[in-house]
Amino acid sequence: MKVAVVGATGLVGTKMLQVLAERNFPVTELIPVASAKSVGKEVTYKGKQYKIVSAEDAIKQKPEIAIFSAGGSTSLEQAPLFAAAGITVIDNSSAWRMDPTKKLVVPEVNADVLTVDDKIIANPNCSTIQMVVALKPLHDKYKIKRVVVSTYQSVTGTGVKAVEQLMNERAGIEGPMAYPYKIDLNVLPHIDVFTENGYTKEEMKMVLETKKIMGDDSIRVTATTVRIPVMGGHSESVNVEFANDFDLAEVRELLSKAPGIIVVDDVANLQYPTPLEAHDKDEVFVGRIRRDETQPNTLNCWIVSDNLRKGAATNAVQIAEYLVANHLVGQPVEA
Repeated sequence: MKVAVVGATGLVGTKMLQVLAERNFPVTELIPVASAKSVGKEVTYKGKQYKIVSAEDAIKQKPEIAIFSAGGSTSLEQAPLFAAAGITVIDNSSAWRMDPTKKLVVPEVNADVLTVDDKIIANPNCSTIQMVVALKPLHDKYKIKRVVVSTYQSVTGTGVKAVEQLMNERAGIEGPMAYPYKIDLNVLPHIDVFTENGYTKEEMKMVLETKKIMGDDSIRVTATTVRIPVMGGHSESVNVEFANDFDLAEVRELLSKAPGIIVVDDVANLQYPTPLEAHDKDEVFVGRIRRDETQPNTLNCWIVSDNLRKGAATNAVQIAEYLVANHLVGQPVEA
């Protein structure tokens, strides 16, 4: 199968190449795509060098799947061109997520919404992905009414410039700033731009995307998203109110049996998820599972996942795997 990776030289694009290789996705021919300044350079995939080409050249080569991680403006411009050529696009930007004509997919939650006619499929926001993976089995059993989430997000979610800022600050080196303030030894309650209601776009992504992925507009979500000076993954403190009461042992069992989740919840032995432990892993880790003693039917938990993998690259590749397994790619586009 021919696979194009658009944005192949970026932090997430590089991780996508790694994940495709690790999971032995059936790539017969890799077509790496990047900006004009990168065309002609090479990337390595499974020990072999591949030359970067333009989007136009990639379309001419007719890949069955194109995985995008090149930013929203690039996706808005180029994804429809790929789709018009019958190529199935899996897009990691925010460009298509809330488009009512596009599916927003986390395979463990709602892959069954996909059809052969879906030529542009949106990959959700990293912080939303890990949360809904953990919430899905609980929603199915107890029905979620309200979610209050505070995130603790890795600098890798911003990109290479943010990682360089953190490392420079730790080394005492002055350099370009990805954030409006120092990030080392600091916490910034500010991810993406502020909107008119006082929330950031990142916070509103979690609100709106959760409803769309879970297929339930009745779920109320409020979020505070925070950038912290860590690598490896995003962490979330999540408070969930259900319509029905629950048993903690049953909650742990439901989560343990759910796809893509590892429960790490043994406080007697100081066992709980951390971003360092989640780094370079594909699963969503859940711990600190306990009842909210201030109101009925309400649970507190702690959710951690590698934001570059399950929060981006792995989720996109899992969508591609589902498409292949269910023969939803490589079909002619309808006129």
